[in-house]
Amino acid sequence: MKQASGFEKIAARCWNLLNEGKPFTPIFVTGTVLLVYLTQWSSIAFWEAFIIGLGAILPLLVLYYVYDFPLFLRNYLWLPLMAYLLLFDTYALSAALLGVGLYFFFTVFFWGTFYYHLRIGTSWLNFTRFWKLVLKNSDSTSGNAQEQLPKFLLIIPIWSMVINASMGSGPSFQWSNLLYLYAGIWLFSFVLHRNLFDWKPEVKPDYTKAIPNTSTNERVMMIVIDGMRKERFQEANTPFLDSLKKNGTEYSQMETVYPARTVVCFSSMMTGTYPLEHGIKSNMVWKLGVKVETIFDTLRKVGKSGRLLGIAHLVDAMGDDVDTVTAVMKNDIADTKIMEGARRIMLDKNPDFFAVQLIGTDQTGHARGVLYDDYIQKIEEADKLVEEYVGWLEEQGFMENTTLIVCADHGQADGIGGHGHLDEGERYVPFFMNGPSIAKGKIIEDKHSLTSVAPTVAHLLGAPIPSHSRGAILEDAFQDRKEEIR
Repeated sequence: MKQASGFEKIAARCWNLLNEGKPFTPIFVTGTVLLVYLTQWSSIAFWEAFIIGLGAILPLLVLYYVYDFPLFLRNYLWLPLMAYLLLFDTYALSAALLGVGLYFFFTVFFWGTFYYHLRIGTSWLNFTRFWKLVLKNSDSTSGNAQEQLPKFLLIIPIWSMVINASMGSGPSFQWSNLLYLYAGIWLFSFVLHRNLFDWKPEVKPDYTKAIPNTSTNERVMMIVIDGMRKERFQEANTPFLDSLKKNGTEYSQMETVYPARTVVCFSSMMTGTYPLEHGIKSNMVWKLGVKVETIFDTLRKVGKSGRLLGIAHLVDAMGDDVDTVTAVMKNDIADTKIMEGARRIMLDKNPDFFAVQLIGTDQTGHARGVLYDDYIQKIEEADKLVEEYVGWLEEQGFMENTTLIVCADHGQADGIGGHGHLDEGERYVPFFMNGPSIAKGKIIEDKHSLTSVAPTVAHLLGAPIPSHSRGAILEDAFQDRKEEIR
């Protein structure tokens, strides 16, 4: 297994600037406007007008950073554009069309074809499918065409209008109309989000309550199949995972956290709390490290150890407790290499708690879509790899008095396998536990949250519960001690 290099960690953070919708919008419109006026770069008058234009569109950039417009909310983004067309007589159509062309070049060819070919080995013809995924994607990433396009079609013409008027090469306009437009958009956005942005999961107000520990485990192993959509998992042929589930306890209503981004979800699983408390609110981590205690911290208090094997992004949240794996390799071998690394870490470091992130399913969903056979095949490959890994653990004696947790960190929606704002396919994830202290053949249908991972692991290993944990200990899964003795 090749570890993620320092360069890859920095590159991953830079890529998030283009992948996350909030930073992408200002970066993209700035680049487009600069290209529109490429021949004017030698003119001081242009740069003065450019700065004036930047100041003019800054309220819109701030608004679109503060407010998300995912899922069905993106349909409302066309109303501000219609208002602009009613208030102003000028519209920079050529600049707007350049923005549209550049956007589809970036998403469909640079990202969906060139980037994925170099990173995970997808076909040079991936653009023939990726354009459909971009049009369908509903989460607030740069790959959500239905959200990004109305933003560009409003911001770029306004910026061009101000530049042209300032340079005397275009008609003048009433600044008061621009102020009225912005005031209306801000009010409109506030009312919209106040009344319609209502699908976030419930946040538990109280901290986790400890329960008596009657059966401490020697070890807890956790395998996270990143981005495994629940109903697609149920459709796949996964005999080993099905056997683990059947002979353990399944949580059929396990809910991910909001926003359902990979680093956010892992941070919540490892701390037991929500983004508002641990501070990781997207894959773009501006300030490194979670703000609260993790399961790794509490294990150290009792002389035990924990490790997380995952991609470079996770270092931003949990630092030295992460062993990184490079995400720059062909997707056909990525999970195989990760499992090889997992074996080495068990032999070299022998952690009491070990979480392994398999990335192949998630990457396939993003590059090829979740509603295609490619995605099902990757889940089935994960089943075989988990079977081989667990068999190896048993041979090495690592599975004695060990609880195994298998889950996904989030699902994936239609389109480019988007995840973040809990569209269909994202919210509920596969989650089951198996081991000597776990009840067999049990299905828990009550709603639970992935924030339960850290306190449950702490309970099983006899460690203190992380200080800010709010998730409930999954005690319904624990086999009654009398039954165990019997």
